[in-house]
Amino acid sequence: MAVDKREHWGTRIGAILAVTGSAVGLGNFLRFPGQAAKYGGGAFLIPYLVAFLVVGLPMAWAEWALGRYGGARGHNSSPGIFRTLLGSRKGAYVGMLGTLMPVMIYMYYLSVEAWCLAYAWDYLTGHFARLGTDLAAIENQFLGFVGAGQDGILFGGAGVSRMLVFLGFCFLTNTVLIYRGVNRGIERFCNLAMPLLIVCALIVLARVLTLPAHPAHPEQTVANGLGYMWNPVKPGQTLWGVLSNPEVWMAATGQIFFSLSVGFGLILTYASYLKPDDDVALSGLTACAGNEFCEVVLGGMIAIPAAFVFLGPSVVQSPPGTFGMGFVTLPNVFNQMPLGSFFGFLFFFLLFLAAITSSLSMLQPSIALLEEGLKIGRRASVSILAFITGTGCLFVAYFSKGFTALDTLDFWMANFFIFIFATIQSVVFAWVLGIDRGMAELRRGAEIRLPRILPFVLKYVSPTYLLAIFCLWAWKNLPERWEAIVHPPADGPPVVLFSVLLILAVGVFFALIVNVANKSWDKEKPS
Repeated sequence: MAVDKREHWGTRIGAILAVTGSAVGLGNFLRFPGQAAKYGGGAFLIPYLVAFLVVGLPMAWAEWALGRYGGARGHNSSPGIFRTLLGSRKGAYVGMLGTLMPVMIYMYYLSVEAWCLAYAWDYLTGHFARLGTDLAAIENQFLGFVGAGQDGILFGGAGVSRMLVFLGFCFLTNTVLIYRGVNRGIERFCNLAMPLLIVCALIVLARVLTLPAHPAHPEQTVANGLGYMWNPVKPGQTLWGVLSNPEVWMAATGQIFFSLSVGFGLILTYASYLKPDDDVALSGLTACAGNEFCEVVLGGMIAIPAAFVFLGPSVVQSPPGTFGMGFVTLPNVFNQMPLGSFFGFLFFFLLFLAAITSSLSMLQPSIALLEEGLKIGRRASVSILAFITGTGCLFVAYFSKGFTALDTLDFWMANFFIFIFATIQSVVFAWVLGIDRGMAELRRGAEIRLPRILPFVLKYVSPTYLLAIFCLWAWKNLPERWEAIVHPPADGPPVVLFSVLLILAVGVFFALIVNVANKSWDKEKPS
């Protein structure tokens, strides 16, 4: 019997808040508004909603059902769940992606989490007020803080320890909360953090919606900012022109996956801690709805409209990237806003809460595998993963120049493998477990009536849509990434290659654990 296998969520709302917390992150408040502004504003919502309805929500339901199915048969890890689903030792290696991806994402996500905490602290202490509205100074402060100019600079030279101190604090906080377990650690923290996050976001949103027009540019109002953001098309564009662009559909689908945490294996493990007859239909819908509220209503109405008032339409027409939006553009906005230090603190504190509720979920799939595969307790499992992820966090912090290591890990984990694993889950649910058995599992204990079209969507539409979008995405992105691996720059270390080797090393580690787990499961009676 695996240690802690009978661990369960304390309450249904605790499970929903934990899953919602794993989904609500930086992508809701920074990535989504930037993507929407870049790809057509209101027009972007059409492929976004299509992706949500044909892939996001159906796959979230499927993942909740598959996780509970595996949990009822004694498995909390995705390798164990997929071994049961596929009825083969090879299934455990397929499910290994559900442990590898979250761990690798955790290694760089913690750095961004530390940036958010540092910015909240800097606003609380008045540091950013001294920078004023000098955009170059704000940008240089950010690039210097994160070490974007030179590899290894965070480990030597002036101001060496500041970023590492915040990183160390985030790492320690996550480790302690994860060590406390599913119920006493993750659930209790999310029960407090998620309502607090919503309150902070609503306060900041209220301030944004009541901002006066720019004194020198009366046309720069919040209403016009919302119009620039959400009008069906931007000036000079047509709706068909936006919707006929495959890149828009790829971006929308990628955002849905990134936002809902579908395809990472997180929901599989979280749902496995439900009891066999606990509802997953209404819980899955509630978690998705909570995430969409944070993303579209809160995230879509804070960053871009506020930036429009103070910086003009250029920020909507040519939005900065996620990091530029969050750590350069918005600080400039808050520095011009009345009581900007207070609202800047609230905004970056809510980003920190969003980040930590996400990062807390990322190690639980691997902890479940170590407990099941090696028959060890939570303390040993957390210690092993703390060493592995701590090494990875230092790797990302050391190779900080141009965010190359961070970007490489993000590309392969949060873009490439997520599509592969989501497609596998879609096929397993509809074609291996079987759509009838899968729907029966989803309906058991359900407190809502599921759409009649859902079986057709899960069996045919979702896999086809996923494969089509993935092929387009791979055709567009893989050649450049492969080139970066085989032809590294001559004027510096091959960081991209090092990052890929790190992924392979952690992958080999998990493959060895799965091999041991398979031998252990072979000796047990079939579920």
